[in-house]
Amino acid sequence: MNHSPLGRVGQLLEMIRFSHTLFALPFALLAAVMAWSANARSRPPIAMRWQDLAGILICMIAARSTAMAFNRLADRRLDAANPRTRNRHLPQGILGVGTVALFTVACALGFLGGTLLFLPRNPLPLLAAVPVLTFLLGYSYAKRFTLLAHLWLGTALAMAPLGAWVALRAELALAPLVLGLAVMLWVAGFDIIYACQDVDFDRTMRLHSVPARFGVARALRIAAVCHLGMVLLLAALPAVFPGLGWIYGTGVAVIAMLLVYEHWLVSADDLTRVNRAFFHVNAVVSIGLFLVGTLDLWLKGKG
Repeated sequence: MNHSPLGRVGQLLEMIRFSHTLFALPFALLAAVMAWSANARSRPPIAMRWQDLAGILICMIAARSTAMAFNRLADRRLDAANPRTRNRHLPQGILGVGTVALFTVACALGFLGGTLLFLPRNPLPLLAAVPVLTFLLGYSYAKRFTLLAHLWLGTALAMAPLGAWVALRAELALAPLVLGLAVMLWVAGFDIIYACQDVDFDRTMRLHSVPARFGVARALRIAAVCHLGMVLLLAALPAVFPGLGWIYGTGVAVIAMLLVYEHWLVSADDLTRVNRAFFHVNAVVSIGLFLVGTLDLWLKGKG
């Protein structure tokens, strides 16, 4: 066990699966690029500042880290009882409750600090910071009382593009709402797939999840409907944000094929490839959409 400061940091980042920040961050950055693209056509235009990009990055990373660390604290006894998760850092004693609690508070303060970078031009991120954190932390208890826990998680990640747009433009618009709804359905869908691994445990512990309520086969179909909804919303995005064109549309078509592949990987009789579907495919989906959307808007801007 590594007790050095760097070793502790590494363990904390491993505990919260820091690399999975890639799932939500590209959507926040795409919303930021869209906001800046719309900004070029606004009158009067809003000045683009390096502080805004830094604020988006800090807030995104800190918010997710806070929520993940808090989730590990809230679920530590459930994780210890679940054969799939009993080797996590808290159940194994690799990290102590006090250390993780301190890390959670530090990340929450980092999130609050990140919102200060939008001042004085835009106080909305600071004003919304505590309600947003409260909602994010509330997810950790959602599965104890509601079947909508999957949508709760999806809504939490949908705040990434919505928050980025509001932070830059101090207003809400239809385009980030459509993108946010797409993210919500995407996350809810793959969270349902992931939850299929714990169907028996959830039933034993009386936890609420779609697989525990409806069974794995029906849960996978519900996840597929969520992902179909995501693709339809992404396809509709150019209708409310005309700056997106054929490059973006091609990316959405590829994402649709990737989601079909994701559902092909798993079945009610074989969940051994859930991790490949969950981690590998979804990382490509989020990063790929950001790249094609940004390229499309950049080329339109040059033209």
